[in-house]
Amino acid sequence: MKHARILIAKTSLDGHWRGVMVVARAFRDAGFDVVLGGMLRAGDIAQMAGDEDVQIIGLNVGGRIEVVHRILDTLDEAGLGDIPVLVGGTIPPQAIDGLVARDVSVHPPGSPLTEIVDAANRLAGRVG
Repeated sequence: MKHARILIAKTSLDGHWRGVMVVARAFRDAGFDVVLGGMLRAGDIAQMAGDEDVQIIGLNVGGRIEVVHRILDTLDEAGLGDIPVLVGGTIPPQAIDGLVARDVSVHPPGSPLTEIVDAANRLAGRVG
């Protein structure tokens, strides 16, 4: 079975990388091919997602939800809106419903790694 590819990107310029690296390693350990994009803007995320032929995009959110919506809009404009998106990190509780309405899998701080990996497996179509 071909490994699902997931692009991991940060959406803010903060210096917090520990969570990103822990989640990326959990995906790798679960059999995903992880493409670590680093800090990227919306257009760069869309470009990399297309170039790397990823099946999922994972975003580390630094509290600025409008950036996530910009990324989703950019993916739509690039014809990549069908790629499922997971978000984690600092997510204001009042923003969750808006993200879920756009079919984003939301994982706020404290979400168990098993839950995040299970969600990625579902999005990749690897489990029911």
